[in-house]
Amino acid sequence: MIRIAGIKLSLDQEPVDLGPAISKKLRIVPADLIDYRIVRQSLDARQPANIHFVYTVDVQVRNEAGILKQTRDRNVTRTPAKMYPRITAGTNRLRDRPVVVGTGPAGLFAGLTLARGGYRPLLLERGGDVDSRVAAVARFWETGLLDTDSNVQFGEGGAGTFSDGKLTTLIRDPRCGQVLDELVQAGAPAEIIYTHRPHIGTDILREVVKNIRQTIIDLGGEVRFNSQVTGLKLKGDGIQGVMVNHGLEINAGVVVLAVGHSARDTMAMFHGHGIAITTKSFSVGVRVEHPQTLINQAQYKGFAGHPRLGAADYKLAYHSPSGRSAYTFCMCPGGVVVAAASETGGVVTNGMSYHARSGTNANSALLVGVTPADFGSEHPLAGIEYQRRWEKLAFQAGGGAYRAPAQLVGDFISGQPSSGLGEVIPTYSRGVTPADLSDCLPEYVTATLREALLNFETKLKGFALGDAVLIGVETRSSAPLRIVRNPGGEAPVKGLYPAGEGAGYAGGIISSAVDGIRVAESIIAGFAPLQEMLS
Repeated sequence: MIRIAGIKLSLDQEPVDLGPAISKKLRIVPADLIDYRIVRQSLDARQPANIHFVYTVDVQVRNEAGILKQTRDRNVTRTPAKMYPRITAGTNRLRDRPVVVGTGPAGLFAGLTLARGGYRPLLLERGGDVDSRVAAVARFWETGLLDTDSNVQFGEGGAGTFSDGKLTTLIRDPRCGQVLDELVQAGAPAEIIYTHRPHIGTDILREVVKNIRQTIIDLGGEVRFNSQVTGLKLKGDGIQGVMVNHGLEINAGVVVLAVGHSARDTMAMFHGHGIAITTKSFSVGVRVEHPQTLINQAQYKGFAGHPRLGAADYKLAYHSPSGRSAYTFCMCPGGVVVAAASETGGVVTNGMSYHARSGTNANSALLVGVTPADFGSEHPLAGIEYQRRWEKLAFQAGGGAYRAPAQLVGDFISGQPSSGLGEVIPTYSRGVTPADLSDCLPEYVTATLREALLNFETKLKGFALGDAVLIGVETRSSAPLRIVRNPGGEAPVKGLYPAGEGAGYAGGIISSAVDGIRVAESIIAGFAPLQEMLS
């Protein structure tokens, strides 16, 4: 096939209008165009008076060789082959089926890859299946009764299930395409394959993870919920199995640790077993809420509200003279701010959008980077205690019951507590209490955020809107630690494979899923598939 880049269509044109544009680009008659598919669709909004879509397409035409030979257009090339890594199975025999701990993106895709290879993995998840988990989360948001094992952080699909379902990533790996293909096969919209900033939305993502689970089961795997790994069986320098719910022992010579970034008790258990863990940098801050119409107007000007554009997003960064940096993260157009606590007595915020992104407000994390030097200790779990400190202070500042402290942007910039709210009505699911966010964030974070808000106003008009709301605190942007592993994905303990965001090797749905695939490939390369169902 032939790949064509840089085809422009106006907002009033539809993808079906690509056919004439392709024919014009290749200088062929329409009858010579056999078929085409969209590889990439992006939005060019750099010039407010000329917002348009830009496409890359793969086309099938008559006389392909002749067209490629004659063209002088650098945007017309032969379509590169889609190459996913091919792994040859090893010869070492497994006495027991592999165990995957956690069913977030890393765990699900490690399990799916192993299942497709004939390894019949057993997946263990401390939280509930999607449906029971949704019920537990709804109960918490309505009543304040927190289930510490099944919540926004824990349960089938991981923390990403209660998010915008963003599928953007900075990593360049052919497995990214493999993840997208699997998601579409499991029920995600086909557009995620080619859109510039793809997202699924929490509503569709819940169905997708259930379908992936069923595929694993159909391939001979097993998934057990409400099954927390509470201990490891170690012998010499290798893993022999895991303990579940403080009682059941499961034998396994291969264990994938894909527990997610909030499994603090599990990390403490790993540390107690002598598993090598190091601290790492992460970020803390707040959620900021604006009217979605303000963001649409700032980004799209006269085209705001156009049906082809939908809810606008943004991505901003600021580098302070102090050496600190602030940035927006996990921006949720038309979304809501959710209560994301997983431990009693702490307030944690996160953002979530449904696929339609039709909510009144836009929200985003507004974060400042912190390093192990800020933690006050060199202990491997010091980052966890650092997170807990600010979460507990936010719980107090919110007045208890998991209400969140909130401050108007205007008050925050001027350094005074908020006594009420303005035109922007916060969406945080447990309700907010007007407060002073300096009571639950370190001074170097609030100082950097004040500078960033003023800087972002110069980049996106209205960002420092006085009535916009800051809601604290967001502390779970990424893992505050890393479980040590070698280039093959194996920890110093033989047969133990840390994976994903919780292990400190990914950030977001796609990179976590890719890391799970890589770890599974390492296992496949070392061991032969199971030939019969093992109990």
